[in-house]
Amino acid sequence: MIVCIVCDVLGAKNNGTTMAATNLIDYLTGQGHEVRVVCCDKDKKGKENYYVTPTLNLGKFCNKILEENGVSLAKTDDKILTEAIKGSDVVHILIPFGLARKAIKIANEYNLPITASFHCQAENITAHVFLMNVGFVNKLIYKNFYKHVYQYCDYVHYPTEFIKNVFELATEKTDGVVISNGVNENFFKGGEAKRVSDKFTIVCTGRYSREKAQELLIKAIPLTKHKDDIKVVFAGTGPCENKLKKLAAKYDVDAEFRFFSREDLMSMLRGADLYVHTAKIEIEAISCLEAIVSGLVPVINDSPRSATRAFALDENNLFKKDDIKDLAEKIDFWFENPDIKNEYKERYKSMVGAFDQKECMRNMEKMLYAAIEKKKKEVYEKSPETSGKKS
Repeated sequence: MIVCIVCDVLGAKNNGTTMAATNLIDYLTGQGHEVRVVCCDKDKKGKENYYVTPTLNLGKFCNKILEENGVSLAKTDDKILTEAIKGSDVVHILIPFGLARKAIKIANEYNLPITASFHCQAENITAHVFLMNVGFVNKLIYKNFYKHVYQYCDYVHYPTEFIKNVFELATEKTDGVVISNGVNENFFKGGEAKRVSDKFTIVCTGRYSREKAQELLIKAIPLTKHKDDIKVVFAGTGPCENKLKKLAAKYDVDAEFRFFSREDLMSMLRGADLYVHTAKIEIEAISCLEAIVSGLVPVINDSPRSATRAFALDENNLFKKDDIKDLAEKIDFWFENPDIKNEYKERYKSMVGAFDQKECMRNMEKMLYAAIEKKKKEVYEKSPETSGKKS
């Protein structure tokens, strides 16, 4: 089949949306499908099956936010979009912004099936303008997403049941399919374990941003009984890096801030002792799953706006929402109970198979095929010949 994937955001592999898009593109291409990608990445210009649009200019303030987050937004170009969409069997949307909205109009003109993934929580936007905790603003954003994108989709891909429920509660029911973005197969294979320190090593993976709330872990470490025996590795990159480094220095926390290649991340995770997930806002958190697959036991922020807490086996894997004292107590518990930690590792082994990326991508492929069949049936039932037979 010919799949047109519309990416308002693609760019460097420094965020979950880009990773999810890249994984889908690579898988579908590997299965022999023709994958047409619409994006604004200048380095893709001239590359086969890439349709490169201009970059959107949102003004000095918004451009600065985008730059700090290491992303660019695509500017709508009717000619380029039409060229990519015409002749496709199905159009798949990644982010519900301007490029996607125009793509939907063009796809409808050609009567093509449309699917979309849900990769953007409202708080991912409102966090940048200090409105993350204003419920009605987040709800308005979801309503806008539904009005302009998701109501037109034959199927909507949700990475978790959690975000499906959040979105549909704020808007309307969709033809939703829950499919994890999946963990890369290399994490399952095992391999070299590399210790970054002789100390008890805690890893916290994710973009350095407000909604990821890494400051909770920094503030919790001095409250533990074992502060001087703990090293924290913050694996990632993002706009809050300098702020977090200053905070770690203020609290005298032995912390390392670094972006890891996949290979280095895998070996570092295998050599660590504990994983802490501080995010307040999260659609799925593949980073947490990668840590679990690598043999780490997680301690997760029990935030009602995060899907990640579903990965907890029991209360030992959760700390009370944004509570640094409770987080410190959980860290002490795992520091002092290595035998129990080993038991939990074994228990986690039985659940991680469901997140194998290849199987998840196969399910995405099935969804695309199902959308094509659904549209064919819809067109057939609306055809004059069929309508005449019914009457």
